[in-house]
Amino acid sequence: MSTITSDRPRRYLALWFPFLAVDRLRRASRSRERDERPLALVERAGNALRLVAPDRDAIALGLAPGLTLADARARIPELQVVEMDPPADRRLLERLADFCDRYTPLVALDLPQGLVLDITGCAHLFEGEARLRESLMDRLEKAGIETRATVAGTPQAARALARFGDVDLVPCGGEAHAVDGLPVSALDIGRESVVALNRAGLKTLGDLAMRPRSALAARFGSALTTGLARVLGEEDIRISPRRPLPDCLVERRFAEPVTWVEEALEALSAEVGRLLEARGEGGRAFEAAFFRTDGKVLRLGLETGRPTRDPKSLMRLFRERLDSLSDPLDAGFGFDLIRLSVMRTEGFAPAQASLDGRHVEEEEVAELVDRLGVRFGAEAVTRFVPVNTHIPERAAYAVPAAELSGKTAGWPTPDPVGPPLRPIHLFDPPQPIEALAEVPDGPPLRFRWRRVLHEIARAEGPERIAPEWWRHDRCDGLTRDYYRLEDVSGRRFWVFREGLFSEQFAPRWFMHGMFA
Repeated sequence: MSTITSDRPRRYLALWFPFLAVDRLRRASRSRERDERPLALVERAGNALRLVAPDRDAIALGLAPGLTLADARARIPELQVVEMDPPADRRLLERLADFCDRYTPLVALDLPQGLVLDITGCAHLFEGEARLRESLMDRLEKAGIETRATVAGTPQAARALARFGDVDLVPCGGEAHAVDGLPVSALDIGRESVVALNRAGLKTLGDLAMRPRSALAARFGSALTTGLARVLGEEDIRISPRRPLPDCLVERRFAEPVTWVEEALEALSAEVGRLLEARGEGGRAFEAAFFRTDGKVLRLGLETGRPTRDPKSLMRLFRERLDSLSDPLDAGFGFDLIRLSVMRTEGFAPAQASLDGRHVEEEEVAELVDRLGVRFGAEAVTRFVPVNTHIPERAAYAVPAAELSGKTAGWPTPDPVGPPLRPIHLFDPPQPIEALAEVPDGPPLRFRWRRVLHEIARAEGPERIAPEWWRHDRCDGLTRDYYRLEDVSGRRFWVFREGLFSEQFAPRWFMHGMFA
């Protein structure tokens, strides 16, 4: 199990991909013969195309970002030119972040060309921070991604050194010395501020560190002094990981890639069950992550209606999830890491079996809800809950059944002796009928519905329901008078008259439901 403790110094690994867009194009053209000509990516700025990302060969020939394409063509006529595609670069960066999940669950995007990993408490799994960094860079290099990486005590220090320095590993507390010679542009404070600092003779972070912070803040703003403190290692604001940190996780690494997953999931489910039992908790949301050797990560998530830690129940749900996939789980050349994470936990109290067997029924219903939710989606399996309102069509609404599993819905208890006050079936929307009443406010003597005339034998009512005056979006309209009717054939209906009689208004009648 990988854990992160809060009492030890934080350690961060910053990755910078200086040629991310170029590497993306190179990876896409691997199957074709590589063109050895210099390459540059361009985008339109104003009325001219300008270079944004020249490759290493183009830079060696004197090209730089910001140069117009016309000037670049004049210098290097054979230059290859491709338009920038920021969404594609973003997708590649996210795939690289997924790949880095194998090293730590705390990975943050550092747009547009970097990542920051919180490796606190994870380095021992890779025989130290140096070996972790080497392993990560070797795998990225084999994937065709040029990378620079630095480990430091704050994200900003690691990021600045990865971009502007040549330090691989900064010891705890050594950030101020490591960044001393970096240019002030490492603070990302904008070109105008950098030029102003250089004109004042402040060209390195060491120069800034020797100046009074109050004077710097008064001249250049608090953003400069705040960034300086973070780069010097004096302040750590942590990172915001792109994926939520699981409550607990277990994983299995393989010396040789494997293509089977069920046996590994069974072992991980048993390990998770023991871990949750020791904590007195059960899991409500689980995620299985399969890390392929080519860097792709496949994830399967599921949620349960009740906290669970039973490995057999968990495996039953994962098998349902695997069987319901539209595309089978593609192992490629195999998985070298399989991880099972518990994304959400709750307190787990062993249920006591009741003498009437209701506990068994509730457990069976909960298992059925879980299985249906895994196969069709949690939002597709719903149940109704009551709402405190007199408006019939608002008296209940559907919610995912998993959210209410094991909870009482709180329905009002009907009178076991008297007739039902509400029908089982309601029409949505209510259907208009033609009704004839003996007196304006009385029940109908007969009504026509769906071209059929119904003669009324018995009537009960009225039950008056007024609109909810406190709602600003009232859609129930006018006052309603409901009647329970029975025709001469024994069919029972629930109808209402909308509105009250007046000289300017004639009420309308509607069929709202039918009794069984």
